[in-house]
Amino acid sequence: MTETQQSGSLAGQALATWQMVIGDARRDASSGEWIDVVDPGLGQPFARVPQAAEADVDDAVAEARTSFDDLRWRGWSADRRSQVLWRIADLVDRHSAELADLETRNQGMPLSFASAHVLPSVARTFRYYAGAVERIEGRAVDLAGPGTRRFHAYTRREPIGVAGIIVPWNGPLLSLSWKLAPALAAGCSTVVKPAEETPLTALRLAELCLEAGLPPGVLNVVTGVGSRAGAAIAAHPDIDKVSFTGSTEVGRSILQAAQGNMKKLTLELGGKSPVLVFEDADLSAAIPGAATAIFSNAGQICTAGSRLLVHESVIEEVVSGLAVAADAIRLGYRTDESAQIGPLISQRQRQRVDGYVAQGLRDGAEVVTGGAAPEGAGFFYPPTVVTGVHPSMSLVREEIFGPIVAVMPFADEAEAVALANDTPYGLAGSVWTEDIDRAHRVAGLIRAGRVGVNVHASPDVAMPTGGFKQSGWGRELGPDGLEPYLETKSILVAVDA
Repeated sequence: MTETQQSGSLAGQALATWQMVIGDARRDASSGEWIDVVDPGLGQPFARVPQAAEADVDDAVAEARTSFDDLRWRGWSADRRSQVLWRIADLVDRHSAELADLETRNQGMPLSFASAHVLPSVARTFRYYAGAVERIEGRAVDLAGPGTRRFHAYTRREPIGVAGIIVPWNGPLLSLSWKLAPALAAGCSTVVKPAEETPLTALRLAELCLEAGLPPGVLNVVTGVGSRAGAAIAAHPDIDKVSFTGSTEVGRSILQAAQGNMKKLTLELGGKSPVLVFEDADLSAAIPGAATAIFSNAGQICTAGSRLLVHESVIEEVVSGLAVAADAIRLGYRTDESAQIGPLISQRQRQRVDGYVAQGLRDGAEVVTGGAAPEGAGFFYPPTVVTGVHPSMSLVREEIFGPIVAVMPFADEAEAVALANDTPYGLAGSVWTEDIDRAHRVAGLIRAGRVGVNVHASPDVAMPTGGFKQSGWGRELGPDGLEPYLETKSILVAVDA
């Protein structure tokens, strides 16, 4: 592993103060409490945001409910709403350097990655759903009633109401766009709660949405810890739908809280995605592909390929090549142009990742490379390759959310599929083979919401993503991503014979 590169210091600097966006106002928390926002590359706070309580969530929901009931957004024509979404995308492009800088300082990803990949994807998501607004359509049916009675029947697609959007810390701005753009396209009003670790780009995006012409009250952003602000959103009787991305454990608590008013839910939860490398795979593509699958964003990706299943005839070559690839990855602070991955989000997360490796060693696993945090500032952790594991280990069964890959051999296709599906999760996976029949067959047998063939692909806005089993409910992105924010109403009109 190359040496961690960092620069800059926040010592002695005053913390930048941000406020929540509720209606057309910028607000502190009603309690007067604040949360420090930490730069994970330096391990020091650089900003602070309000610590919202239930009363603040009540105010935000009241603004959203009023904006929904008075038709200030959903009552607009499809063309007019589409134009606002398109302007939001244009403003994201115009402010991309500012947003990328803010995202990397807050989340830790390299600036080059945010600029080249995250911000263009955010803008594209808003443009995709700007186009979808005018494709929200019902259908008409002529029905025959008793005797000579006839009916003209038709359906309407209407916004579900007020949507609560709870966003994770691993890709805060991109994840927010996946939820907010379709919610607005459907005509919903929203209350957004970003992760307490990464709230800043959500607040800035809210300002840009207002600048683009989104009516006040349609988008409200409250900040604070999930156990207070997030829990209040999940349980609020005036919120009709919640979209959440995060851990399966928290997803269960949201499910319980939502029972009060039977609110609809979209949940993207944990993952332990398999990468299957067969004996006929092109290893010159499969090895760097497996490295990208697990080490991108320091492994802090829901769909990360954290279980590498390799045919026994090529496992030595794959492990050796993967170790070389891991050692070549450069950790660095966000502005280091040579940095390929940044730090983990917090000291707590780094301790959690390190604890899994330590437990794996106690269980008999072997670390091929990595496995120890470097010295110095920031919450960095090296790409780590672990062998000698078995399916019952916590390294293999539990989501780590760090740059740790567990490698296991398989003897044949049946064993590969069995190992791939031996998990409570089902978010993603990939199959690496030159046999096209096997590729389609195995991809069809893996129980996951998205499977790549000779690629462990990042999702595109045009294709749905979501989980099987305990990886969640519902889908985001593509046409499917609009559906959770819509209701279908049937209307029957009696027509004289």
